Amino acid sequence: MIKVTLKDGSIKEVEKGKLVIEIAKELSLSLAKKACVARVDGVLVDLKTAVEKDCSLELILFEDKEALDILNHSCAHLLAHAMHRLYPDTCFGVGPAIEEGFYYDFKVNCPITLEDLPKIEAEMKRIVKENISLQHYYLEKAEAKKKFASDKFKCELIDAVEDDKVGIYEQADYADVCRGPHVISTSVLKNFKLLNVSGAYWRGDSKNEMLTRIYGTCFASPEELENHLHNLEERKKRDHRKLGKELELFMLSEYGPGLPFWLPKGYQLRRTLEDFWLDIHKNRGYLVINTPIMLNRELWETSGHWDHYKDDMFTIEVEDGTYAIKPMNCPGAILVYKNDLHSYKELPLRYAELGNVHRYEASGALNGLFRVRGFTQDDAHIMLREDQVGEEVARILSLYDYVYSIFGLDYSIELSTRPEENYIGDIEVWDVAEKALEEACLATGHSFKINPGDGAFYGPKLDFKLRDSMNRIWQCGTVQLDMQLPGRFNCTYIAEDGTKKTPIMIHRACFGSLERFIGIITENYAGAFPCWLAPVQVKLIPVSEKHKEYCLKLNELFSLEGIRFENDFRDEKLGYKIREAQTKKIPYTLVLGDKELETNTVNYRPYGKREQISVSIEEFIRMIKEHSQNKN
Repeated sequence: MIKVTLKDGSIKEVEKGKLVIEIAKELSLSLAKKACVARVDGVLVDLKTAVEKDCSLELILFEDKEALDILNHSCAHLLAHAMHRLYPDTCFGVGPAIEEGFYYDFKVNCPITLEDLPKIEAEMKRIVKENISLQHYYLEKAEAKKKFASDKFKCELIDAVEDDKVGIYEQADYADVCRGPHVISTSVLKNFKLLNVSGAYWRGDSKNEMLTRIYGTCFASPEELENHLHNLEERKKRDHRKLGKELELFMLSEYGPGLPFWLPKGYQLRRTLEDFWLDIHKNRGYLVINTPIMLNRELWETSGHWDHYKDDMFTIEVEDGTYAIKPMNCPGAILVYKNDLHSYKELPLRYAELGNVHRYEASGALNGLFRVRGFTQDDAHIMLREDQVGEEVARILSLYDYVYSIFGLDYSIELSTRPEENYIGDIEVWDVAEKALEEACLATGHSFKINPGDGAFYGPKLDFKLRDSMNRIWQCGTVQLDMQLPGRFNCTYIAEDGTKKTPIMIHRACFGSLERFIGIITENYAGAFPCWLAPVQVKLIPVSEKHKEYCLKLNELFSLEGIRFENDFRDEKLGYKIREAQTKKIPYTLVLGDKELETNTVNYRPYGKREQISVSIEEFIRMIKEHSQNKN
């Protein structure tokens, strides 16, 4: 007999070799039915896993958040099983769970389009009804390659496995190379939907062949699936490219792919965001700088960007050599630091910059404001002593807490550690930097998860994943701890003992890029920006020509108070003009008629509401200014 410690701390004695699902049934039949997988000694395992020694055991139920990835990964296998039956000559790439769903990459001998998805779904439903049990076993690498000899992608994946044996999951006539864990049977995967088809290079490398990628999603209950599909439809309505056109924010041109043009209203939105950014940074001790957009190749070689980013950089030949349009702002900030001698008393020195950077993105990857070739990073580079890292990161986290709360965005943090290759510096230095970021998060009560190997080439980083009103996750802010570049540029400060020492540098950006962040908040607010941020805060509509003069009087008052407004003097019906102001999502519409003229008041209608409220001009101006002050 062995002892199994359950989640509540109780201990259950069971026979050695007993399956997790059998233990679950002994605890409760209803609980066993709700179980997706289990955690044994902290490791996720299938329900058919045999318990061989004393251990801790926790059942992961379908209702638990962790089960969602398991369901979606298992459903990716279900999709692959259906493709195997419908298109027998298919070769299979990878099929991971992703945020809110899954995908699988295939090499198919015929084109797969959206019109084919219902047929594939129907086959998946047949496999679900067959209630096929999933079997997990291991093969020696050589045996595994024989089993998958007809699939070059699987053979490549088998070669990449570091262990001597390879995990295999099999469900009836379909098998896959996989670590798992997975659900116990196909019958639990009935709440799924295939969503899209696209192309994807094998292993994400454009030098490899193009595969067909099918996206889908799977949930534990039909209600969750229905709710998610509703959210997806809502997201289509909120598409920032659609709203950007309707609200006249920005445009794109074939003469500059990935280089957005800001229209008057969009530029006003951008300027308001920039002013907000400048104010909060000046108030927090940052020195605002601006560095050149183009710098000599030698600088990028010194920084290491030339070796790591040259394929993504735009370059130009001039009489004194090769210049590169900057993909990053950090080398420029370092040159600003080196312009003067510095003492330990000055540190930390915080340089902030709204820097315009350019990176070559493949044309197929361009996506509105989300993926562009030219964008503005809201950068900051902080030079500091090693003993100041914890306090400074805490200050940055406090700043991020404030900024994201203004926009109603929750976030989680990922600590990205040293890449396996193509990094600079000593491993010991990396270990110190990673530990410093970890301790700074813990000291300020911020939880995080590890994202191994995804650090920048010069240092580890904290990545901030924002969650918007539609439950989507966006990568925006970052805090990168750099113990490499200051030394490469011979940056120094005079220490307290009179010796020269090399500072540490923190790279950080809160929005990530203005373009991407504006795209995110456009969709988050569905284009109905809060009053403080809206390009046009007030729309003035005179009832008739005789009320136009009163409208112009308000224009003067609003201009003096910095209120952003528009007039509608068109010869259109009043109802039409009011409806159009609503479609443009303007926070306040003022209808100005005889009563307002006689009483020196305004009659306003808030966006999205039918109520009309009459107040004095002074009270209305005070209300708009409070919106701007309180950022709402």
